[in-house]
Amino acid sequence: MSDATEISSLANLAPEPYRLRLPGPTAVPERVRQAIAQPVLAHRGPEFRTILVESEAMLRPVLGTKNRMLLVASTGTGMMEACLVNVLAPGERLLVVVNGQFGERFAAIGKALGVVVDTLDVPWGEAVDPAAVERRIKDKDYRAVVLVHNESSTGIVADLPGIAAVLRNRPTLLLVDSVSGVGGVEMRQDAWGVDILVSASQKALMCPPGLGIASVGEKAWEVVRREAGLPRFYFDFRRYGEEIAEGATPFTSAVTLIRGLREALGMIHEEGLDRVLARHRRLANALRAGCAAIGLPSFAKDGTLSNTVSVFKLPVGLDGGAVVRRLHEKHRTVIAGARNKLAGKVIRIGTMGHLFAGDILTDLIHLEDVLAELGHRFERGAGIAAAATALAQ
Repeated sequence: MSDATEISSLANLAPEPYRLRLPGPTAVPERVRQAIAQPVLAHRGPEFRTILVESEAMLRPVLGTKNRMLLVASTGTGMMEACLVNVLAPGERLLVVVNGQFGERFAAIGKALGVVVDTLDVPWGEAVDPAAVERRIKDKDYRAVVLVHNESSTGIVADLPGIAAVLRNRPTLLLVDSVSGVGGVEMRQDAWGVDILVSASQKALMCPPGLGIASVGEKAWEVVRREAGLPRFYFDFRRYGEEIAEGATPFTSAVTLIRGLREALGMIHEEGLDRVLARHRRLANALRAGCAAIGLPSFAKDGTLSNTVSVFKLPVGLDGGAVVRRLHEKHRTVIAGARNKLAGKVIRIGTMGHLFAGDILTDLIHLEDVLAELGHRFERGAGIAAAATALAQ
C-alpha cells in the first residue's frame, strides 16, 4: 500500500454520515474544531496565557464556583485519581458511594492507592439517600466521602445539595465526579458545599477527550496543602494552584484542547447557561418520551433522571449489543450499551453538548428501524410522535 493510499484509507475510517451519540465522547462543534486546528502556541507564551485565563474565568459560572480552575492534561479517570491522591494519607479511611460503574471505579482507585476504602452500596438505578450517608459517617472517621454526581452507567443524578448538607459542618470532605454532568446538569459547587469537583472535556463541554478539570474549595485546600499526604508529583494540586495564579500550568499544557475549551465555553455563554441547561432537559425528556412509547422505559427506578445520559431498559429477548451494532452498521449512529453487570440489558444514549431537536428525532427514526428489524414489537412511528409532542411543549 502506498503512502497516499494509506492516507486516503485513514481519512475514510469515519466518512459522513457518522453520528456520535455516545454518553461521551460527544460530537465536537465545528467552531470548536476550527479553534483546535489553529497553530499550536507556546505553553509559556503570552498568547496562551490569555487563553488560559479566559477559559478559567468562563468555567467558574458553569461549575458555580469562585475557585481557581486547575486544568490538567488527563482523562476523567485521571482526575478521579488526582482528587484522591491529594487529600488522603496512609491509613486514612474513604467512604465511596457506589450506585453504578463509576462509583466502583472510584473504590478501585482508592484501593490501588492503599488507603482504607469502605463502600455505601446502593442498588443500581436507585437514588442515594443523604440519610444513609449520614448514618455511615457517624460510625467511623472518614477523611472523605466520594460521590458520582451524574452516574452515566445508570442515568441517575445524585442529590448533591442533600448529601453536601450532611458534611458541611464536619471535617470530612465531599469529593465529586461530574465528568458527565458539568455543562449539561446544574452544578452549584460553592452554594452546595462540594469540596473538590472534578470533570473532563469530552462530554457536555463539547471538546475532544484529554483535558481534566478540578475545582478545589478552601476546606479541601487545608487538607491538600499538608505534608502528610500520599506521594504525588504530576497530579499534585499544590503545583497547579501555584501556577494557575500566574496564568500557567506546572507542566506542558494541553494548549490545543484549552483553546477548544475556550471556544466551547464561549458558545455556552452566548446561548446562556440557563438556556443550555433547559435545552438539555427538554431534549432528554423528549428522548425518554419517545423510547417509552416504543417499549423502552428508563432504567432508573427512582430519583432524579439525568439530562445528559439516557439509559433504557430492554425487554427480555432483545440484546443491547445487537442494537448498538446494528445502529452503527445500518445508520452510522453510535450509541452505547454497557460493559458491566448491565451488559446486554440496557442501551445508553448521550443527550449532551451540541445537539438539538432534530438529533433526537433522528435517533428515534434510526432506533425504530433497527428495533423492528431485530424483532421488537411496537407501533411504528409511536416513538417519533411522542418525542415530537414533548418537544412542542
